[in-house]
Amino acid sequence: MSKFAPYFQKVQKEIIVIIGGPGTGKSTLIDGLIAKGFCCYPEISREVTLEAKKQGIEQLFLEKPLLFSELLLEGRKKQFEDAQNEPHNVVFIDRGIPDVLAYMHYIGDSYPASFDAICKEHKYSKIFILPPWEEIYISDDARYENYEQAKLIQDHLIETYQGYGYNLIEVPKDTVDNRILFILDTISN
Repeated sequence: MSKFAPYFQKVQKEIIVIIGGPGTGKSTLIDGLIAKGFCCYPEISREVTLEAKKQGIEQLFLEKPLLFSELLLEGRKKQFEDAQNEPHNVVFIDRGIPDVLAYMHYIGDSYPASFDAICKEHKYSKIFILPPWEEIYISDDARYENYEQAKLIQDHLIETYQGYGYNLIEVPKDTVDNRILFILDTISN
């Protein structure tokens, strides 16, 4: 049977992350990919924030940033591990593990060495980054940053992901369908 092994090589799992500062269109893009039948994992920070509100903490990220970051890190680590077990060859995720560190850098907070170790242990296939886009930027209950702060977060995301050796692929500002086509064309080449 081993002589046939080259014919049954396992297809490489693609775990692809879509990143960008607040309000760049990540969730809209993920929704578009879901509508086209792709396996996608949503951003989990809103879930964490809503759960904290149920516990009486109005803005967990502002009041207890390390706890918020620990919860996000665990959630994103679980998403990565779940994505590895998906039957799909390609899984898209809205934000990755290094996002947690980028936000900690943005607020100037320190974090345990385990955060760094988790980023090194969980490597994604590709990273697509959406550029700041003032025309579509909207603040809401979970997105309290203004546009200038969103651009600073973008800088921290770029620096953090590149620090882990990722090549960031910028998705042009365009319609959702054209952005999806750009991503699909890029991963098929």
